[in-house]
Amino acid sequence: MTKAVRIHRTGGPEVLCFEDVDVAKPGPGEVVLRQTAVGVNFIDVYHRTGLYPAPLPTALGLEGAGTVEAVGEGVQDLREGDRVAYANPPIGAYAERRVIPAHRLVKLPDTISDSQAAGMILKGMTAQYLLRRTYRVQPGDTILIHAAAGGVGLLVCQWAKHLGATVIGTVGSEGKAALAKAHGCDHAILYKEQDLVGRVRELTAGKGVTVVYDSVGRDTFDKSLDCLRPLGMMVSFGQSSGKIESFDTGLLAAKGSLFLTRPTLMTYTANRDDMLAMAGELFDVVGSGKVKVEVSKTYPLSQADQAHRDLESRVTTGSLVLLP
Repeated sequence: MTKAVRIHRTGGPEVLCFEDVDVAKPGPGEVVLRQTAVGVNFIDVYHRTGLYPAPLPTALGLEGAGTVEAVGEGVQDLREGDRVAYANPPIGAYAERRVIPAHRLVKLPDTISDSQAAGMILKGMTAQYLLRRTYRVQPGDTILIHAAAGGVGLLVCQWAKHLGATVIGTVGSEGKAALAKAHGCDHAILYKEQDLVGRVRELTAGKGVTVVYDSVGRDTFDKSLDCLRPLGMMVSFGQSSGKIESFDTGLLAAKGSLFLTRPTLMTYTANRDDMLAMAGELFDVVGSGKVKVEVSKTYPLSQADQAHRDLESRVTTGSLVLLP
């Protein structure tokens, strides 16, 4: 038996149950992972609320790090004692131990701690595909990143600055503005107090930004489009404020022949070679010190409900990590 956080029905943080579960022996191509750190992400909230349906009952979580405890038949590139991390389905990271397909794991270099890994691998590979694949940021680009002081936001700010971009970020408080600026954000806009579109136009001499990275969704979508220059790209990669309703695609033409995409990490990492390359680039920029991982708060696994409350309240910055 092991402890895990599971849900038997969808709803608020109160539906999270800390309970005993069985852990099977690893089947062919699988390993048993003893987890040392687990990342908390908004996609976990989407699973908990039922926005992204999952068969019930289920554990939550898609991001974790730990040590291989047992290896199933046919697993050749991992062995007991290897330090690994992951940011993929199947969900079930909120657990002390779990069975997971070996091909979804990446080995951790000595330069990356377990807590760092759990706080960055999902968010960091998200930053990687946003900046290097969805829209390949070039020196001289001006970008807009919403939730700039959040887990993904802080990584995007640093990485984009390293790539030579001018970074504009939205934040909810002066404290978050200072944090974002300390991590590479050139201009922090207090979205509750300032005119977002007007301020972006002012900062770009009326031109608009090359790309917007928007994980907020409903509350920012229309304004994000208005911040783009002609032929700019709108990257909608989350919806923390709610689902974006249907809209007239003719608006993309009217606002300057804009591009719109809704990418997911799962698509970009579906191929193992792609996943390993993305993780390798992430480990390189973090290991070199060019991008720093901000684990702002840790919780015992049994307090996952509080971690969800904190995340949804938008009072947190950086990454939240559960410690089994």
